[in-house]
Amino acid sequence: MAAALTLLLIASLLQGALCGELKASMPQTVEVLRGSCVTIPCSFEMKDGYESDLDNIYDPPRPTLTPSALKVKEGTSVSLTCSAPAPCLSHPPTLTWTPDLGQSVETLQENQDKTKVQTSVVTFTASKNHHGETISCTATYNKQDGSTESAVTTSLTADISYSPKRTTVSVRPSGPVPEGSDVTLTCSSTANPAVESYTWYRADGAQETVVGTGAVLNIKASKDNSSFFCKTENIIGAGRSNLSQIDVQCKDHI
Repeated sequence: MAAALTLLLIASLLQGALCGELKASMPQTVEVLRGSCVTIPCSFEMKDGYESDLDNIYDPPRPTLTPSALKVKEGTSVSLTCSAPAPCLSHPPTLTWTPDLGQSVETLQENQDKTKVQTSVVTFTASKNHHGETISCTATYNKQDGSTESAVTTSLTADISYSPKRTTVSVRPSGPVPEGSDVTLTCSSTANPAVESYTWYRADGAQETVVGTGAVLNIKASKDNSSFFCKTENIIGAGRSNLSQIDVQCKDHI
């Protein structure tokens, strides 16, 4: 009975909004089993030219993302769920993920209050490439006449923590340098959170000797001191650069 009264109220409101140009109808009686659910059919007619007024009454609701925030470590398996109301069962909303994160699974579910919702679940492995990326779910509603409603979108920004990547060393000056001259080595790396420590090593065959810390290392060019690399660390892990060889010219050859 409450559902019928609600539908009658909605029809009355629509008629008032459209100045009597809408005619709604439903069964006079409905036989149901006490304690069970019931679907009460309702239909309406309107004069040509008033469809735009009805469009203004309904703007589609935004989809919901679960979780609403994404903050995980690289390598974590992530499942995102996008949900959008499906008021018209014959025309459920189309859910689209941006960017393409892989195959998604869509289902039409029923809430406890018997309303329907379209859901899409996408599962992927978080990587550093996802860090800072905007992940969006767009719900597109189609009308019964085949035309498309304005799409609505909900987004989140991925925060992916990862160990240092692309650790490199730059040497200044870059060309051949005279023995005994000043040389500056700079270590750089991408990481989230940021690199916490830089450690410099001199390589002598299989032996590796710590020669300094910090992102910048200043040394004197020497034939016996010409091969270096750096290690970077954050709370997630560590990275290591390739071996950098300084081209040192002996004084007696200059």
